[in-house]
Amino acid sequence: MARPKATLELSEGERSELQALARRRKTAQAAALRARIVLACAEGIENNAVAERLRVTKQTVSKWRGRFVRDRLDGLLDAPRSGAPRTIDDARVEAVVARTLESKPAGATQWSTRLMAREMGMTQNAILRIWHAFGLQPHRQETFKLSADPMFVDKVRDIVGLYLNPPLMGMVLCVDEKSQIQALDRTQPMLPLAPGLPERRTHDYVRHGTTTLFAALDVATGRVIGQTQRRHRSAEFLKFLRTVEANVPEVLDIHLVMDNYGTHKTDAIKRWLAARPRFHVHFTPTSASWLNQVERWFSTLTERCIRRGTHRSTQALEKSIRKYVDLNNDDPKPFVWTKTADDILASIERFCLRTSQSGH
Repeated sequence: MARPKATLELSEGERSELQALARRRKTAQAAALRARIVLACAEGIENNAVAERLRVTKQTVSKWRGRFVRDRLDGLLDAPRSGAPRTIDDARVEAVVARTLESKPAGATQWSTRLMAREMGMTQNAILRIWHAFGLQPHRQETFKLSADPMFVDKVRDIVGLYLNPPLMGMVLCVDEKSQIQALDRTQPMLPLAPGLPERRTHDYVRHGTTTLFAALDVATGRVIGQTQRRHRSAEFLKFLRTVEANVPEVLDIHLVMDNYGTHKTDAIKRWLAARPRFHVHFTPTSASWLNQVERWFSTLTERCIRRGTHRSTQALEKSIRKYVDLNNDDPKPFVWTKTADDILASIERFCLRTSQSGH
């Protein structure tokens, strides 16, 4: 006598999920087939009839019927498999990581998968998997610059304090100039964007002069006071300060966050500021332009307006910049400063420890 089959009954939730699996077009075919087997068995059809209807073997029907009865929906999932045995032991993995971190190849400045594979007697794919597992990217390099300003800590606390706790009757403006912006025109017409093809342009270009953008970013609102000048001497910076003065209500103090560029510290600038008590200057530490929020705004200006722009004259470039400033001020969005001075100083301390222990 044949062994009696296990009773298969479905709850409403199980039936709905199985029907969804069986109908869904993007479901894996194996999962859809298993769902159809279980649904057919739940109708009381014999295993042989189910196998004939779905064009599978009787053993397949019996297997998934039994798995569902035992584990319900989880029984239709594939069991985890051990996979192929490892061919690279932990010692060799450790050797690859150590060689990557502690040495350089002969005649090159960094390891590549091909060079490391040849050195360690492995395949390139094996090296790539090890590097990926440990987050190693020898081909990448980033830059950094630690400030040597003796007043670094005091200046960081001063400027970050302005960002996080601005004065009640004052406006905090991040001021700087973006100099030597080139009006560039390509030597041949650009090929426009097309399906499957990026926009293309020639590698060479024609210069049509340069301009400088003086900008003051209001950290509270994101609005920008901008002015283009052909030069960036102290005289032009003084002219821009007068523009700032004219655009800020007289009842507000003006706190200027700016760097240590020479044109910001001339005698003429000092005399002008001294005669206007509502102006308060906060200099960023040397080699710490990241503290000045207008630098981030300059990056956005470059990405969206300048880098891929085509300008056949300096006037056209300046018009494009002024248009971008106007669009920014129509819908301004301030940058949100989140790190406290203590957070920044702790991060720099950790970085200093890493550089001092690097052995270079």
